[in-house]
Amino acid sequence: MDQNAIDEVLNHPLSQELLARDLARLAFVALDGTPRSIPIAIHWNGSEIVMCTSKNARKLAMLRRNPAVALTIDTESHPPKVLLIRGQAELDVVDGIPDEYLQFNGTYEMTPEQRAEWEDGVKALYDGMVRIVVKPTWAKLIDFETTLPTNIEELMQRQQERQRA
Repeated sequence: MDQNAIDEVLNHPLSQELLARDLARLAFVALDGTPRSIPIAIHWNGSEIVMCTSKNARKLAMLRRNPAVALTIDTESHPPKVLLIRGQAELDVVDGIPDEYLQFNGTYEMTPEQRAEWEDGVKALYDGMVRIVVKPTWAKLIDFETTLPTNIEELMQRQQERQRA
């Protein structure tokens, strides 16, 4: 998928709404070759998705071995809105807490007191983190109104062809 096509998908207003969410599912290949999918907090910086984790997270060895990842960001309402992204994970070990991590949880409901307590807890727990950065190399938006999964589009096309025959 070329960059213009990726940008077109990611710049769509619905994609921007989904990219503003705090949580996605990250899929990657485990060391034993089996798939893994985990919920993870995300931050979209306009060109990359940034996720942060502890320096001792087990997923880091898996991502170092095979950096190919897929992300799903979706809604819980019907019809679901789904943004699918693929890319390569780049790992960046940092001292302290990355700004992106402190920007997570922006849509979670927290009082200012709860937010301050959460930030204090984070700063006390981590002496550093690993930023997992993914620049999208493929993207698809599915809203089940104007865009559908490819297999459903194919079935609908076959149905229309049968109806015309």
